[in-house]
Amino acid sequence: MVVEADGGSRGNPGPAAYGAVLRDAATGAVIAEDARTLGIATNNVAEYCGLVAGLQLAVDHAPGASVEVRMDSKLVVEQMSGRWKIKHADMRTLAAEAAAIAPAGTTYTWVPRAENSHADRLANEALDGVREGVTVADSPGSSVPGDGIPDEPESAAEEASSPSTGPGQPTTIVLVRHGVTPHTTGRRFSGGLGGDNPSLSDEGRAQAAEVAAWLTELRESIDVVVASPVRRTRETADIIAAELGLPVAEEPGFAEMEFGEWDGLTFTEVAERDRARLDAWFADMASAPPGGESFVAVRERVLAGLDRLLTEHAGRTVVLVSHVTPIKTLVAHALDAPLETLFRMELAPAAVSVLAFYADPRTGEQKGSMRFFNALAPGRRTLRDTGRW
Repeated sequence: MVVEADGGSRGNPGPAAYGAVLRDAATGAVIAEDARTLGIATNNVAEYCGLVAGLQLAVDHAPGASVEVRMDSKLVVEQMSGRWKIKHADMRTLAAEAAAIAPAGTTYTWVPRAENSHADRLANEALDGVREGVTVADSPGSSVPGDGIPDEPESAAEEASSPSTGPGQPTTIVLVRHGVTPHTTGRRFSGGLGGDNPSLSDEGRAQAAEVAAWLTELRESIDVVVASPVRRTRETADIIAAELGLPVAEEPGFAEMEFGEWDGLTFTEVAERDRARLDAWFADMASAPPGGESFVAVRERVLAGLDRLLTEHAGRTVVLVSHVTPIKTLVAHALDAPLETLFRMELAPAAVSVLAFYADPRTGEQKGSMRFFNALAPGRRTLRDTGRW
């Protein structure tokens, strides 16, 4: 038998439900379905409840059969397969319940979201009040109502923005700009490892703590916190990692641009001292401050860092704490936008942006997708309200 299961929460936490399907592995015929509301819960809890319900369908309607579970939740599949630790208490309880009823030899397989659309539809029907409880096929080989009808995407935008329907799991990068420093509030050039590197201010540390608290709802799916080695980013990353209970890895490719002789100066001060070079810097992306880096040079090392990150953490979710220029460079790259686009982006201190990268099945090249940009933690409590990341 094949069990397909899914769950979702509209608010995360919010009104939640699950859907589960039991199929004959040989014919694909649906044996039974289950869809129920759960009250207020998170996406992860709903997904686990869907798993438990699907396994119960197998026990009730196909006793003695071997079972393969197919879900689009990387978290549930990896945890039930024993490859990821289960840190959250609610998840541990549900995982233990699933393990207790799963037939011996049950296997767990990750599938793209499009291949799990039947269970997803059931969960949404439960949330919409259309379905509640178990439905069983009338006779062997027959199907339950609605089986075999293709599930349309909720919108054309959803279909176009859901590369997860292709093979392979995306690598999701949660980009966090560091909190404010005295240079930030003073609107001064503040470069990478070669410049003056002020510490976070009290305000900056508070901003980092707000982001850390906001990201806790993704704790179970985050693999690691990666930081530029610059002092202000490392301090921000340490605060976030401590809240998430995760290690911090440093990647120098994501350090801020080197501003050379301009480091520590304001734009006004640079304009008074070196107007011609400042104008050239804005006009030509290959132009650099004296003793510093050009935008073209920064892009080269940022994309090299991205290649290393995508290789080391393929298919995982990574929190990357970096700076204005590297983050904007990554966004422009993900969108195939020209480098000059950097001048048209606003990125606040401690803002969160999210990119996902997928391997093109034809070429193997990593393609980017932007999910979120320049979001601030206060008042924005739901990162996964779409159930998609």
